[in-house]
Amino acid sequence: MSDRLDDSAVAARLQDLPGWARDGDRIHRSFTAPSFMAGIDLVGEVARAAEEADHHPDIDIRWRTVTFTLTTHSAGGLTERDFALAARIDQAAARHGAR
Repeated sequence: MSDRLDDSAVAARLQDLPGWARDGDRIHRSFTAPSFMAGIDLVGEVARAAEEADHHPDIDIRWRTVTFTLTTHSAGGLTERDFALAARIDQAAARHGAR
């Protein structure tokens, strides 16, 4: 099981991830893709990365806007796993032209 991060560690990690925001025991970010299909392709890439990491985000798709929400349920809050996947999501979003 991953160790839950304290508030100061979460705040520090968020500084490295512009666009991500904390909401209680979760972090989230929305991206606007250049087209609906680019957003779906982004979701597919993130799904593969999540499966590889065995750490799955909540994903909300609204036309070209895709929102990812992360938390580590088994730890009851945010862990390093959430921030590692958030960084991978940012990289995937850039590859798909999502902002």
